Amino acid sequence: MKARMNEKILVVDDEPRVVRLASEVLRAAGYQVIAAANGQTAIEKVALEQPDLVLLDIMLPPGLDGYEVCRRIREFSAVPVIMLTAKAQESDKLKGFDVGADDYLTKPFSSRELIARVQAVLRRSKYPEEAKANASLVCGELAINFVQRRVFVRGQEVSLTATEYELLRQLALNVNRVVLHEQLLASVWGPEYRNDVDYLRAYIRYLRRKIEPDPSRPRYILTTPGVGYMLTCPDSSSA
Repeated sequence: MKARMNEKILVVDDEPRVVRLASEVLRAAGYQVIAAANGQTAIEKVALEQPDLVLLDIMLPPGLDGYEVCRRIREFSAVPVIMLTAKAQESDKLKGFDVGADDYLTKPFSSRELIARVQAVLRRSKYPEEAKANASLVCGELAINFVQRRVFVRGQEVSLTATEYELLRQLALNVNRVVLHEQLLASVWGPEYRNDVDYLRAYIRYLRRKIEPDPSRPRYILTTPGVGYMLTCPDSSSA
């Protein structure tokens, strides 16, 4: 996937070396790049510049760390966010997902890895160009509008990250059929994620929190142990 000339990426890091490296790599790939060295400036630039993606370091100067910045961004924007971190613990990743991050990139990273992650996140944040046979799906109290990329539960709109929406969309396109772990990972994250089942489990958990009446006893997204997941909807209707 080649970068579109109008695709803009905000790099948020207080280390000039990291900002310089990321900016050079991204510009060489055809992206516009803007930068911020602290959390408050990052939030302001998301609001004013409306970037297509944010590369956000977790460890920022005192005041607002990356988690808090991401949480605040999610209050007004669905822009995809990739967290930059020197940490690789599962708990740190889950905390990032909880505040709305779309992916993680561990420092130090290679130029190739950076571009691959950026392309993958941008790819799944955009509505596929091919036309879909059905514009919407209604499943009990859950409604999905594929054209507008909007999700409603009991008539109230639910805010999903780009990745959460794409995961739900993949399940909805295969409603009442089990989708294999590998198929979901490849479709939503890309082939390089095919074996990252823990990654998928984390996202399923957070998606259930947003759409299930009781996440501990899911009604819509069911698990087939060791195989995959299914969006179950006995009385589904589509338009």
